[in-house]
Amino acid sequence: MATVRFDHATRRFDKGAAPAVDSLDIDIADGEFLVLVGPSGCGKSTSLRMLAGLEPVDEGRVLIDDRDVTGVAPRDRDVAMVFQNYALYPNMTVAQNMGFALRNAGVNKADTRKQVEEAARILHLEPLLDRKPSQLSGGQRQRVAMGRAIVRRPKVFCMDEPLSNLDAKLRVSTRGEIAGLQRRLGVTTVYVTHDQVEAMTMGTRVAVLKDGILQQVAAPRELYDRPVNAFVAGFIGTPAMNLLEARVEDGRALFGTAEVPVPAAGRERLTVGARPEALHPVGESDPGLDLEVDLVEELGAESYAYGHTADGDRICVRLDRRQGTTVGSTLRVAPVESEVLAFDLDSGDRLD
Repeated sequence: MATVRFDHATRRFDKGAAPAVDSLDIDIADGEFLVLVGPSGCGKSTSLRMLAGLEPVDEGRVLIDDRDVTGVAPRDRDVAMVFQNYALYPNMTVAQNMGFALRNAGVNKADTRKQVEEAARILHLEPLLDRKPSQLSGGQRQRVAMGRAIVRRPKVFCMDEPLSNLDAKLRVSTRGEIAGLQRRLGVTTVYVTHDQVEAMTMGTRVAVLKDGILQQVAAPRELYDRPVNAFVAGFIGTPAMNLLEARVEDGRALFGTAEVPVPAAGRERLTVGARPEALHPVGESDPGLDLEVDLVEELGAESYAYGHTADGDRICVRLDRRQGTTVGSTLRVAPVESEVLAFDLDSGDRLD
């Protein structure tokens, strides 16, 4: 187990180009499960590869247990990488794949077998040890890749979108297995995903990146309730937070015919944000915002109504099973004042 620190770590792929990762600064505690999340091209995989030693650091440092490993070879960092495509040797059995790194390190056959069998018990792979990767399902291959990392007993696990090749149902069950396994082993883990649901359900903390720049790192609930800017607010949450430009009068933002108190600080316009569950249907004579319903997503106990306003703003509202609506109908909604956030129209920063 170990602490990890990105100390203003920067990576540029081309001289003079914008950094792929720009001055990343994160402290990761011993035994923590940190998830790096963001849209494609935001620098999350590059950050992970800098930690593993697979990408150079152009500026700044990477430290493991307060040791500067910026110039240290990958094999000497005591980091185990789990790749998106599993990277299993097709001509080797499960046991041979899992024990490969130990054999290369000079561990004797008996100790290698013991550590492989121990990892196989943890991952429920015991009946599969003599099979080849071609005889395994996607979920089983993913567990073998995990087992290969576990047997090394590294200080840090690096996982680069290990679930992206699995179908939706298997992805849900496997992410629970990985999170539970990490808690039992207590190994510091840095996990990369583009799936923010995956990030929110697995991470002790989640770091959100955009264009190579760290936007916010916090516990999942804090990211959801207190996003630092409009980007994080719109990225975290399924469905996403509703964001729309609003006019401000006397310290209150106009939400259709409804008014919401906001920290306007002299602003005439700002962006207001409200989660789908922070909006509720109201009567035609009540203050609110009208939207024409374009889609109703039925989920059984609840549903989501997606629609647009007269100004073209897209709005999503969560409804319980007793609040039905239909496509083409008009729905008037009002916000729960205490759950509305305000953001600067230009910078996107949240206003307090």
